[in-house]
Amino acid sequence: MSGTVAAAPQVGQRRTAALTLAALGVVFGDIGTSPLYTVKECFSEFTGLQPTPDNVLGILSLITWLLIVVVTLKYVLVVMRADNRGEGGVLALMALVSRQPAINPRRRRLYLILGMLGAALFYGDCLLTPAISVLSAVEGLKVATPALDPVVLPISIAVLVALFAVQRFGTAGVGGWFGPITLVWFIVLFVLGLKEIADAPQVLWAFLPHHAIAFALSHGIVTFFALGAVTLAVTGAEALYADMGHFGRTPIRRAWLWLVLPALLANYYGQGALLLSDPSAIDNPFFRLAPEWALYPLVALATIATVIASQATISGAFSMAQQSALLGLSARIRVEHTSESEFGQIYVPAVNWLLLAGVVGLVMFFRSSTNLAAAYGIAVTGTMLVTTILVFALAVRGWKWPWLFAIPVFAVFLVIDATLLTANMLKFHEGGWVPIVIAVAIFTTMWAWMKGRAAGIAIEQEGTLPIEDLIGSISPGRVHRPQGTAVYLTAFSGNAPGCLLHNLKHNEVLHEHVVLLTVEVGDVPYVAADQRAEVGHLGKGLHRVTLRYGFMEQPDIPRDLAPLADKGIPLEPMRTSYFVGRNSYVGAARPVLPRWQQKLFLVLVRFAVSAADFFGLPANRTVELGSRIEI
Repeated sequence: MSGTVAAAPQVGQRRTAALTLAALGVVFGDIGTSPLYTVKECFSEFTGLQPTPDNVLGILSLITWLLIVVVTLKYVLVVMRADNRGEGGVLALMALVSRQPAINPRRRRLYLILGMLGAALFYGDCLLTPAISVLSAVEGLKVATPALDPVVLPISIAVLVALFAVQRFGTAGVGGWFGPITLVWFIVLFVLGLKEIADAPQVLWAFLPHHAIAFALSHGIVTFFALGAVTLAVTGAEALYADMGHFGRTPIRRAWLWLVLPALLANYYGQGALLLSDPSAIDNPFFRLAPEWALYPLVALATIATVIASQATISGAFSMAQQSALLGLSARIRVEHTSESEFGQIYVPAVNWLLLAGVVGLVMFFRSSTNLAAAYGIAVTGTMLVTTILVFALAVRGWKWPWLFAIPVFAVFLVIDATLLTANMLKFHEGGWVPIVIAVAIFTTMWAWMKGRAAGIAIEQEGTLPIEDLIGSISPGRVHRPQGTAVYLTAFSGNAPGCLLHNLKHNEVLHEHVVLLTVEVGDVPYVAADQRAEVGHLGKGLHRVTLRYGFMEQPDIPRDLAPLADKGIPLEPMRTSYFVGRNSYVGAARPVLPRWQQKLFLVLVRFAVSAADFFGLPANRTVELGSRIEI
């Protein structure tokens, strides 16, 4: 008995260790590759700073305390408490805050807008992260051999094209290598930095915050320009929260505190120590840390690390697209599962190819990591600000934090986030406009879809019939009732759907068993199996069924209807037909929406995946019926 008790903690520890290792390859790829370009950009032409000893210590102090306050205190200790049944991320947070009791509709609408804004900014980050990460890694070739400068751009584009081209095969086969490779990367970061720190230990004085304060006081407005570059050190912090559902709080916290933070600080301080002894190394201080014989292996390892970081970002974009579609914030999209055993391994073709086009376009337009750095930061800091506001609302309403405690804590976070966002806004003309344009375009698309869909549902509901009236009109002899079961999808649980009424009107057919099926996606990530289906028998062979899903789940109607055979609803696969409304939306002479929303919604409808495909209905057993709706 004692042996069994002793074995349990060991199993738990091994599982935590495995999750911690796996988290390295997914959660920390973005922030872990920041040393490739952060220090270099702090002393770029944009900031105008020279790598003098005081400036080096000041910049290092700013980087240190941003990592401690923003990542460790804010995200690791506070934000990661805001889990939506284990899940994190801006949409999960929005859903969690929105379902708190006693929230008026106006406040709930504000939270919805903030969630949509955070998601839109996230997509901007998804475009910039692969571009700047891969390009900065391949630029190490110029340090090894300046003659290779002309091939940096073609190699970077080739790596990115290959990365996106293999997405449809999934990462289940190679995903197991991500953690060990990233572990090697952080060990290399630590060793490279430690070597230089040993030669110039005075760099460790940068840990004292007074160096950051002295830098800010002596440089005035230039400090804002510097903060725009220092922000690059904390890009990827949002991933700690967004990927919490995959690994849990404990593995992510342990990985950050025990390995990632020490490795990052060691490398940043190593680069600073190198600049104290050789200011000319500012052309690429990261790769200058390595001895000459290790440059090519380091470029290869850095490229692999940035590919892994980019893969995590791409997977996050796929997950965000699926969540947005399920929550009704964007058009339905085709989602493919790339693994039967690995949960969450999905591929979204439309998002993949749009991301590839955007990333390659950014690389070709900006042509260097220094130019791309000017565009990087606004999306990240904007998302951070949205997260802080939503967590503050949750802390007060959900966690019941006293105002006297919550206000000072979140005031610090809000001031830092707002300052970083303002600092990055100074880079607007140098490229900062790119993520803003991307975010505005995505937010506008989401808003047009949401408003257009709501208007379409309202118009469609006017043509439905209360179920009680339908049941009362069914009498023997008036309607032909063939054997089998017909499943009608409807958004209105209390009314008969339009496709059923069309079938009755034109064909005078009503199957022996009729299921009026409503699919609901709640504000929770997952729904327990025993809460998936709710069944009501209406009489005369009619049944009302509600299937509930979380916003992290992929609906599969045939699979989830099958168990209902035990509840009096015969659902034999070859004797069950599915009827889905497929309405044709056209522009009205007097549109119910602003003209621009109407036109954008009509375009989105054309590219939206049908409900039959999205819900996994069998093609050979599905009938689509619809009508013309003027928007």
